[in-house]
Amino acid sequence: MYLNAAVLALVAAAYALLSGRVERSRVSGPILFVLAGLLLGPALLGTLALDATIGDLRLLAEITLSMVLFSDAANADIDQIRRTRFLPRRLLFVGLPLTILLGFALALPLLPGLGLLEAALLATALAPTDAALGKPVVVNPAVPPAIRESLNFESGLNDGICVPVIVLLLGAAAGEAHGGGTLGHILLTVVEEIGIGLLVGAAIAIPGALLVGRARAAGWIGPNWTGVPAMGLAVACFALAQGIGGSGFIACFVGGLAFGARRPDRHELLHAAEGAGDLLSLFTWVVFGALVVPQVADAVTLPVILYAVLSLTVVRMLPVWLCLRGTRIVPHDRLFIGWFGPRGLASIVFGVLILSAGLPGADTLAATIVCTVLLSVVAHGASAGPLIRALAPGWAERTAPTP
Repeated sequence: MYLNAAVLALVAAAYALLSGRVERSRVSGPILFVLAGLLLGPALLGTLALDATIGDLRLLAEITLSMVLFSDAANADIDQIRRTRFLPRRLLFVGLPLTILLGFALALPLLPGLGLLEAALLATALAPTDAALGKPVVVNPAVPPAIRESLNFESGLNDGICVPVIVLLLGAAAGEAHGGGTLGHILLTVVEEIGIGLLVGAAIAIPGALLVGRARAAGWIGPNWTGVPAMGLAVACFALAQGIGGSGFIACFVGGLAFGARRPDRHELLHAAEGAGDLLSLFTWVVFGALVVPQVADAVTLPVILYAVLSLTVVRMLPVWLCLRGTRIVPHDRLFIGWFGPRGLASIVFGVLILSAGLPGADTLAATIVCTVLLSVVAHGASAGPLIRALAPGWAERTAPTP
């Protein structure tokens, strides 16, 4: 345990020394983390001798996503979204459902070993985009602000929107696996999870934001503790909701939205939570590379690879193209927005939740999710810089797209 902790700590420290340089290169952090896990894990050097179960990985992934959900939701630039509201709304409320439906429709013929529920879970798990993998785009000033903010807002919120769908499908799958529980019982369980998550998120974050504001105004919070309250609220939202039968992810998502809406100084308050989320993400990617990737390698088949490629292209890009019809977004900008839908942490977490449910076709589900995420990490990380440089002259000659 201690040697594993030392190895993970050294990996984190080494990346911190190079993080700025990596962010300016074609190589993304997750690529390096996965490669580090593969190299140091049992499949190769064996330096990282992890003896983790699916439950251990699930706990790490859940805590990571809860911190990321809270921070992303709290950091949402609502004013910018209001100014360009047509774009993120279309991406989230038209493009996202179309992506899930198209992914479901393609999974059935390409992966015939999956049932309806498994195909729906796969499509939903691979629908959310990853804010960290899209960072080279959303922080680049050469990209028009409307596109940057919309992609950032989409990636920050679509995983939260997919959570109720995952909860609903897992509830249905659990009922089917245990003797076919009645539809009413399944819906009641799902409604309880979602409702408890909503209530817990609001009940913790709203008073928490108020207390933080009063404590800051009174000068009670020490300079080294400024970021701790947001971290505590995020963990409390997740743990309390999970502990009383709700969805901790929904609680964190709602809690983050409520906290950010009430704290104009949210960026300063969330700095520590974002750092914790980045560090936990690093550990999740390394463990993913060390344990999960080698285990599913034998299950990667040609249909799995084909579905992964389609998931990153047609399944994402066609719905984006369709949902932006009727706007003044020019064709190459539609393609750019459609292409930059990288899959990452949320898909890994949803995949772990699906695997821990013990569903039929678990090997195929895991292999497809892993293959899609790995292809996304490489393809989106390598293509961000060249595509931005190619499109930048045209963007500089005109204003950001408007409807």
